[in-house]
Order: sequence, then structure tokens, then C-alpha cells
Amino acid sequence: AMSRTLLLTTFLLAAVAGGTPGESGISHEELLGRLREVTEELARIQALVHAEGGDGEPPHQGRLQTRRMHASDTASIADLQGAMNHMWLLICGALVMFMQAGFAMLEAGCCRSKNVQNIMMKNLTDVCAGTMCWWAFGWMFAYGPVEGRTKFAGNTEYFGHDFMAEPYTGTIVSTDKPLNWFFQWAFCSAAATIVSGGIAERVNFPCYFLYTLCMTSIIYPVVVAWTWSGNGWLQGGNDEHINSVGYFDFAGSGIVHMCGGVGALVGAIVVGPRTGRWDEDRATEFDPHSLPLVVLGTFILWFGWYGFNCGSTLGMADTATGQLAASVAMNTTISAATGGLTVLGLRLLLLKRYDVGGMCNGILAGLVSITAPCGNVECGSACCIGLIGALIYQGASSLLRKVKIDDPIDAFPVHGAAGAWGTLAAVIFDWGDGIGVFHGWGGFSCTTDSAGGCLDGARGQAFVANLVGIIAIAAWTGLLSAVVLVPLKLVALRATDEVQELGMDTAKHSPTKAYAHEWVSSSKQFDVSPKVFPE
Repeated sequence: AMSRTLLLTTFLLAAVAGGTPGESGISHEELLGRLREVTEELARIQALVHAEGGDGEPPHQGRLQTRRMHASDTASIADLQGAMNHMWLLICGALVMFMQAGFAMLEAGCCRSKNVQNIMMKNLTDVCAGTMCWWAFGWMFAYGPVEGRTKFAGNTEYFGHDFMAEPYTGTIVSTDKPLNWFFQWAFCSAAATIVSGGIAERVNFPCYFLYTLCMTSIIYPVVVAWTWSGNGWLQGGNDEHINSVGYFDFAGSGIVHMCGGVGALVGAIVVGPRTGRWDEDRATEFDPHSLPLVVLGTFILWFGWYGFNCGSTLGMADTATGQLAASVAMNTTISAATGGLTVLGLRLLLLKRYDVGGMCNGILAGLVSITAPCGNVECGSACCIGLIGALIYQGASSLLRKVKIDDPIDAFPVHGAAGAWGTLAAVIFDWGDGIGVFHGWGGFSCTTDSAGGCLDGARGQAFVANLVGIIAIAAWTGLLSAVVLVPLKLVALRATDEVQELGMDTAKHSPTKAYAHEWVSSSKQFDVSPKVFPE
């Protein structure tokens, strides 16, 4: 700093003498003007020197102070980004949890009024019992660190162990694990609730309660361990994984919805149809008792889906992530609308009437279909995905009726069939630069390997990984569901015909039905209670 000052002073004095070194001869007025300029320039230089080194301080002290201020600003920015990410996931997790209200309204509206209390209790149980199981074992299997070489599931951090403390030392530290636990818990509860609708109106509550425990503590968490945990065999990576690309599912078409849908299908097959649903090869239609509840539930689910899909960005601390979340929201909206309009038009052609319930399920099929590819496709593709998803839903729904599988709310066609389609669509409709956002690729045209070169056959590997993922998820969920439900069928899984005719609400809950104005007191209703509970 001092050397710069001396050099500048030399040139300034030379300027006073003659403009530049070697020149001479100026007037008195010009000399005074130049002296004033020199004085002002020296004052400015002195101020700069003081800022860099201070009076009597080594010159490097100012630079150190500047660096400290810069580091402090950087830390403040990082803290702000962390706070924004936390707030984003907390809000989105709450939205996903609120989807439980949508499931409750949808299932209640689709079923008969005499079973509404039973539906409500099962949905409440999904959340409460599912919470305890996710806390106890679910998180451990899904996201717990793996000790050993196994890629099957995690095996540590049960009951939130070490969430707020360093292993071995016990020092209390702040971590992101409670945040991630909360967000992923909401997904787990959603998967369990999907099963509830597929076996509604004929399953005894104690048996359903046991199945919920298994779904939230073992079945769904293991699926997550294979896919989203960072250690699963379906993820891309080295020779211990399926291939170099791996399974891709942005928000859970396969992981959440297909898992729940397959569980609902197995449950519907094992427990059998509702009493009177098919008599003498003739189908008896059990119409929804409240279409307003069905529509309300659909809108609540649609609203919550923005937390489901947009929240899967896992952050909101920079412009790029915000733009990604906006793209996800746009794709989600377009696919849902396309699915609803497709089923409305299709059923108008087939049935010659406007089917509000079918339109609601078409919307949900569009939402399920876009859940996996919502972050890596463009809006035109989202429209195609929703349309095809709605057609697949309609085909699966018709097929179940033809083979006499009783699914009261079409849980498998909406979540299982459309979920499988969405998982494949994530690869088929990838826009080239899409999956690369999440895997660090440059698009399927040149997917980079660990050495920085181009990985050949990336799209094919991605398709194979997702196809294998669909088969693995369906097989695991179906097998474990059967292992749980088939033995229960031998005990008391299915409610008796007497209970189904009377209604689960009157027989199993309270003398009143879900709606007070429909209560009709009779001695027969009260006398049946001791006969219907399993021995």
C-alpha cells in the first residue's frame, strides 16, 4: 500500500511541475489548481491505505477482516438457505399429511352410509398406528444406515436413535433427520391408506389394524430402502446396484402408489367381494352414497398433491430449484386435468351419461401417473401421460369388474395400474436434460460415467431399471400382503354376511350411523352386537 502511495505521489508532483516528468513552465494559477488536486488525491489514497491496514496496523489486517466478513456473510447465506429448505419441506409434509382428509372423504363418499364410521376409523388408524410403526422400525428399514454389505434394508436408527446425537460420543447435535423423518412419514401414511379403500365395507377392524402395522413398518419401508435410501440395489452406481443408471421415480408413482395399489388388490382378492355384490353372475351396483364427499375428497387430494410432488425437490433455496418446483406443479396440474376430461368423455361414449365419480378417479389417475415423471418431462408430455394414465385406469377398472374383484373405490386401477404406467413414463417421456438434473447427467444423449466419458445405452438401462423396479415392488408387496392376510382370513378377516347387511357402523361401532338424521332405534340393532365380534 505504501509503495503505491509513493509512486502516485511522484507522478502527481511531476504533474504539478509540468504535467509529466521532463516538462516545465506553468502559470501560478495552474500551479495552485494542481496542488489542490494533489492534496485531494493524497487524501483519497490515505483513506484507502487506512481501510486496508489501519493506522499503525499491518497492511494484511484489513484484508483478514474483509475475509472474516465475507465468511460471515457466506455462513449467513447458508443458514438462510437451510432455513428455507426446512420450511419448504415442513409445509409440503403438512400438505401430504392433509391428503389423509382427502382419502377419508373420498372413501366415505364412495361407500354406503352404513359403513362410514368404519371407514373413518380405519383412516385415523392408518395415521396413528402408522406413525408409531414408522418411528419404531419403518425409518430404520427405509433410511437407516446399513451396517454390513446388505443392500436389502437399513438396520440402525430404530425409534429415532441417534437422530439428535453423534454415535458413540452422545454429543447433542442438530441434524436434518427429524425433518426428513416427518416428510417421509407422510408418504408412508399415504401408502397405507390406499389399501383401506380397496377392502372397504367387509373387513374386521382388528385384522386391518394388523395389516396396517405390517405395511408401515416392513412392506413400504423396504421398498423405499431399495429405491430412495441411497443404498438400495435398484439405484444406479457400481456393480452392487442394478446398473449404472438405476431406478428413477421422482415422487413415488411406483414406490408409494403402486405399493399401496398392489396391497389393495391382494386384499380385495383374499377377502372376497362384499355380500350381494355379485349374485347369480349378476352385478349389483353399490352406488356411492355421497358424490359431494367424493368431489371434496378429490379436490383435497389434488391440493395435497402439490406438496407430494413439488416437495420432492427436497429444497427451495435457489432459483433453479424454484423453477423446477414450478415445472413440477405445472406438469401435475396438466396431467390431472387431462385425466379427468379423458375419463369423462370415455364414459360418456360408453355409458351415455356423465359420470362424476369416474371423472374424479380420472383426475386421480392423472395425478398418480405424473408423480414419477413430473420433474423430468415437459408440459406436452404431461398431457400425454395423463391421457394414457386415464385410459389405463379405465381398462384396469373394467378388467376387475369382469373377473369379479370387488374394489369399492378403484384403488388398484387408480394407484396400482396408473402407478406402474407413471414409473415407465418417467423414462419414455424424459426430455433429455430431465433425469440429468437429479443424477448429474447431461441428458440421455450423453450420460456421463464416473470417468467423465459418455455412457452408452443410458435410456435402455433406465427403462430396464424401472421395469425391474415395477416387478420387484409388485412382487414384494403382493407376497408380503398375502403372507399377512391369508392367515388372517382363516381367523376373522372378513365380516359376516349378517354384519355386512346391517352395516359395520351399527354392528361394530355405535347405535347411531354416521349421520344423526338416519338413526332408527330398534332392538334388533342392539341385540346383534354380541354376535358379530370374533370369538
